[in-house]
Amino acid sequence: MFTHLLSLLIWLPIVGAVPVLLAGSARPNLARWLALLFMVLTFVASLFLLPQYDAAQGGMQLVESHLWIASLNVHYGLAVDGISVALILLTTFVGILVVVGAWEVIQNKPHQYMAAMLALEGVMIGVFCATDALLFYVFFEAMLIPMFILIGVWGGPRRVYATLKFFIYTFLGSVFMLIALLYLYHRAGTFDLHTLAALPLTFTEQMWIFFAFLLAFAIKVPMVPVHTWLPDAHVEAPTGGSVVLAAVMLKVGTYGMLRFILPIVPDAGEHYAWLVIALSLVAVVYIGYVALVQEDMKKLVAYSSVAHMGFVTLGIFIAFLLARGLGDVDTARLGMQGAMVQMISHGFVSGAMFTCIGVMYDRLHTRQIKDYGGLINVMPWFGFFYVLFAMANCGLPGTSGFVGEFMVILASFKANPWIAFFAAFTLIIGAAYTLWLVKRVLWGEIHNPHVAEMKDINGRETFVLLAFAALTVALGIWPEPLIHLMDSSVTQVVQQLAIHKI
Repeated sequence: MFTHLLSLLIWLPIVGAVPVLLAGSARPNLARWLALLFMVLTFVASLFLLPQYDAAQGGMQLVESHLWIASLNVHYGLAVDGISVALILLTTFVGILVVVGAWEVIQNKPHQYMAAMLALEGVMIGVFCATDALLFYVFFEAMLIPMFILIGVWGGPRRVYATLKFFIYTFLGSVFMLIALLYLYHRAGTFDLHTLAALPLTFTEQMWIFFAFLLAFAIKVPMVPVHTWLPDAHVEAPTGGSVVLAAVMLKVGTYGMLRFILPIVPDAGEHYAWLVIALSLVAVVYIGYVALVQEDMKKLVAYSSVAHMGFVTLGIFIAFLLARGLGDVDTARLGMQGAMVQMISHGFVSGAMFTCIGVMYDRLHTRQIKDYGGLINVMPWFGFFYVLFAMANCGLPGTSGFVGEFMVILASFKANPWIAFFAAFTLIIGAAYTLWLVKRVLWGEIHNPHVAEMKDINGRETFVLLAFAALTVALGIWPEPLIHLMDSSVTQVVQQLAIHKI
């Protein structure tokens, strides 16, 4: 089993989607239970990664390699390091909560909805395991299909517009990535990522490849100015789609930067690090102000995601300034660790925030902030969870939202105090838009008679929110296990930055 554990994690949910789909609309409960069964089995299988992966050793482990397309020297190559393991665990954990969260909510073709979720989970795990660039690209593109279906079928009134915008943006970036991969294959004769990392490239070659990769992954993160598809996709997506999109799919962009930009084009990465840092700071500061004026709760949290993911890209590229510009590998490691912790934390917090919005929408069928007010009076338990996740979104110490951001700010200060100043500014603007949201939704008197009729969270919703809350608090109080899991892998990534190809 352990020999092919990674293949099991990828294909178990994908194969599981078939019986769920065959259950048909005539047996919706059977489809739901089968979907939950396969999600739980995948999560249990992913837990075996922890004893099987040697965190102290780091590097790529649990390697699987089989010749896939002999004429092109393409391999079905899989392996994981500590960063991959953390992201796979996040994916399988969120998968269970998405299925439970949609149990009663999705009444239209629930078997197709659950099957799409299972297929999406499988290909996302494939992205985090692939060590062959072409295999990575296949999984990277395959993610679009189930998400396209989820938004297009179960989305809101403008779902067709949002779906097409999401698809066109992401697919356009992928075309540039494919061109870069084909050029690298022409030079190296293989798509193996380890071989591509050792391939000598001139600065001109690195520059073109850097911008091709950057465009593909920046759209996925998303970074300013290619972020405009995200708010539309979130607003129109069903709750489960928004949760998976925010909690896992956005991480594929930053993960791609780690696997492609840093090792393959390190010199171009160093030369243009200022550009990514500047765009990250724009996301952190300017997008925070954009979030402040939103009247739709989902749009507000979507823009908040852009700002928080700006911390991840900042932590990754600040490492270039520290490791190669100042020769400070330890602080570069701190910034990179902060970026990785922020990725996992954002998965919990953003997923929880969208779940909370879904709970309210299921009862009142509106996401407009002005339609609420005084919700704490009729939904006290929901109010407790909502405030907790709002505090984590602000970066309150003791929650997961604080840990990664604090580490990135510390590393940024060593590189340049002004970068740290603007990065820390998000703690102020983030608190502004989040607390103002909470004030208008939860506190005060009830003015809408429909709000007065709303019922507090049920057992199913409590389970989902409690699971998110437990990990948000646990990671905030005791981040050491997660940092230890990723530490050796982060160290090796930072050491790669010191390699010059020209």
